[in-house]
Amino acid sequence: MSASVTIKEANGVTPTWTQEADIYFCTADVQAPLLDYPLSIPSTGYRHSYWKTLCLEIAGTFSKVSNIQFFSDGNVGFHLGTGGGMFVGTKDEGDSGLAIGSYDQATGEEGVSGDAMGDAEDGHAIYKGAGYTVVDVETYTSMAALLIDSTEYTEAGKTKATVLQVKCDTGANGAVQGEQSPEPLFWKYDEI
Repeated sequence: MSASVTIKEANGVTPTWTQEADIYFCTADVQAPLLDYPLSIPSTGYRHSYWKTLCLEIAGTFSKVSNIQFFSDGNVGFHLGTGGGMFVGTKDEGDSGLAIGSYDQATGEEGVSGDAMGDAEDGHAIYKGAGYTVVDVETYTSMAALLIDSTEYTEAGKTKATVLQVKCDTGANGAVQGEQSPEPLFWKYDEI
């Protein structure tokens, strides 16, 4: 037998963890917004999605799951302008993943913009702090993945989480209005 692994998204204060097939970046702390809460192009500065907290949930029959890493295809196809993109919270040393007990609900002005994850005042409780950096997802590819969790899991449960956010620049800087094409994101792990 082997492990059964699903992606779970956290929303709300408590939080509630929901299985994900698709991740929707929007301007509210909701799991599946449909067409509500779009991230619109600002006339100046930037707008951000609410950050997304995603973990792997391991179930099934397995001996050990470890070395959980995150990466993209190296070319996020969203048209978010020169300063825009998709970003991930990282730690300067060690695992970059968020311990489940350190979950921080996404914040912002609903329907307008999320707070920037790395903002010193309103950002994520962990990723705005010293020793943490918010990095463009394109940095991490299959050949240079981001270590999320080095824990050796021998029982079913949730791993450390990956925290993602989208940032949109102005139209003058190349942001394009409209629904963006789906973008593949990947998690890989070792299993014995």
